[in-house]
Amino acid sequence: VIGMVAGGVWALAVVWGGQGLSTGVLLLPMVLPVAMVPPGLVLLAMIARLAQRRFFDDTIIDGEAFAPGSPAWVDQRVLSNTAEQALLALLLWPLVTYTLGGGVVLAMGVAFGVSRIAFWVGYHLSPPLRAFGFAATFYTTGLAALWALAEWIF
Repeated sequence: VIGMVAGGVWALAVVWGGQGLSTGVLLLPMVLPVAMVPPGLVLLAMIARLAQRRFFDDTIIDGEAFAPGSPAWVDQRVLSNTAEQALLALLLWPLVTYTLGGGVVLAMGVAFGVSRIAFWVGYHLSPPLRAFGFAATFYTTGLAALWALAEWIF
């Protein structure tokens, strides 16, 4: 519960605080691709970590399933959830960019990267500790999308 509440506070801080950020020299159509760099880098790191695990382990090098509960199994689950969150971001962040401004989506991109790393580390330490990382990622996208939708409608 603490992780979920902290994730909600994080989401509010990112979306509300991001509205005051300037995008500087970035034109609005360029902001979204730049904001997607942190999510892409986190996905890159996760894929590379799984590839490294396979390369150095004869039991999984041929594409075998990871043993449930193993570090590689955790990494695979984190990668899967991160890919889902990234897809959600790709579908909803364009509305956020054009409605709430480029500063919000840039803040969300950085926050996504930090949140996913927190999710990854938390999952490896103890599965309940992944709550903050999940909530911080999901709630930020959800809050921003609802806020943007409300701005667009009203």
